[in-house]
Amino acid sequence: MHFKYFSLLALFFLSCGSGTIGKEDLKTKQILVPLADPFILLYNDLYYAYGTGAEDGIEVMVSADLKRWKRVANEQKGLALHKDDSYGEKWFWAPEVYCVNDKFYMYYSSEEHICVAVSDSPLGPFKQVVQKPMLEDEKAIDNSLFIDDDGKAYLFFVRFNDGLNIWVAELEDDLMTLKKETMHHCISVSQAWEEIWPRVNEAPFVIKHKGIYYMTYSANSYESHFYGIGCATSTHIKGEWIKYPDNPLLQKPGTLVGVGHNAFFRDKNGNLCTVFHAHHDQDHIHPRNMYISYAGFKDVNGIDKLYIDPNYQIPILEVTE
Repeated sequence: MHFKYFSLLALFFLSCGSGTIGKEDLKTKQILVPLADPFILLYNDLYYAYGTGAEDGIEVMVSADLKRWKRVANEQKGLALHKDDSYGEKWFWAPEVYCVNDKFYMYYSSEEHICVAVSDSPLGPFKQVVQKPMLEDEKAIDNSLFIDDDGKAYLFFVRFNDGLNIWVAELEDDLMTLKKETMHHCISVSQAWEEIWPRVNEAPFVIKHKGIYYMTYSANSYESHFYGIGCATSTHIKGEWIKYPDNPLLQKPGTLVGVGHNAFFRDKNGNLCTVFHAHHDQDHIHPRNMYISYAGFKDVNGIDKLYIDPNYQIPILEVTE
């Protein structure tokens, strides 16, 4: 099935430039936005930010410029997804939202199970028609959609069967049903920088560039100052994934600690950006806050290497109700 696909992933099938128009120094004073595991969708000239933080569901915020954000006022108290419309009662984590065939699909975790809900609007309300996990018989988190050039849909997610490690499986055409027989292991903890505490490879996000698949992931506990972002590549989604030997891509940039769980998107100028969270400060984990940096590809010995700029970020200047 070939999907009419308007989310950020479609943009990665184009050549990925590394322009960084309007950079701001990492030290620029900015407002803190309490969204962990953040995700940004650009749709109809507006940015929509989703993340972990609300007790009763998934919050959504809107911006025209990535710098000034507005909380959404609705019957669900600013939530795009409310627990009444979802499997589970707590632990609503790591949402990602994609527009496919004029429907919006939210992939998220609830009570350490992966779920998907649907809406006619990026603001919601998102509703899970059948309130059960995508993978019923085991815990899993951090589910992330990827649709390849041929229209085939895949779901990346984290299993708990070897510490936390990353798997992929094909999806049925409904984008909600996992083909369990296609499940394939991608990566587990295997590098020294990942072994600080405990055994974690999580938060997969995959983009494609010049025929190569690039997966960013987070390692170490989110509670650790050394939570960081690594990268692995593959020439086939269900093939071997090889980690960069010089990982991590991003760890403790500037004064930030506990940096991780990123997702990529393109801004209105076509610049490749990534959104991630960090600890509230050096002494407090919560509430974790959202940050936006530039990313791109650079030639290293004839091979395009993905990077995240550790020195610059887009400052968040205002949050209004």
